[in-house]
Amino acid sequence: MAVGDVTFFDQFKVDLGNKIMDLDSDAYKVGFVTSSVTPTAAAAAPHWGGTGTTNYATNQVTPGGNYATGGPSLAGLAYTNSGGTVSWKANKISIAQDASNPTNARWGIIYNSTDTNKRAVGFVDFGTARDLSQASFEIRWDSVDGNGTIGTLA
Repeated sequence: MAVGDVTFFDQFKVDLGNKIMDLDSDAYKVGFVTSSVTPTAAAAAPHWGGTGTTNYATNQVTPGGNYATGGPSLAGLAYTNSGGTVSWKANKISIAQDASNPTNARWGIIYNSTDTNKRAVGFVDFGTARDLSQASFEIRWDSVDGNGTIGTLA
């Protein structure tokens, strides 16, 4: 897995098929967690602080500075079909440098913040623990500086 790669949880694919997730009208966030946990696609019932088996919120970085509890919201969500490729897109996430920002963000957990159970969608590999107090931090979906593709169904 490379830095910036998004891996979808197996359970998310089941939830999508069961109409539990709506990728363009539900609200989604990306919560940052420490290296004390390593997410895997096969995680059992992954969620963020709701009900489920694997609760990633227990390993959240300490909120502060420009990182709020639960992480930043995804904006500009779109679920579109172009030539038979269905894409889920969102705007990039930017967290400005602040001395009070977390210093140990290792993974980003994408989760449905509309859902009562806060079911998780997938995770982003930051490559190493990132110190957000020293520099600004961005997640550019599909390396796009704007609205990029989080993932596709071909």
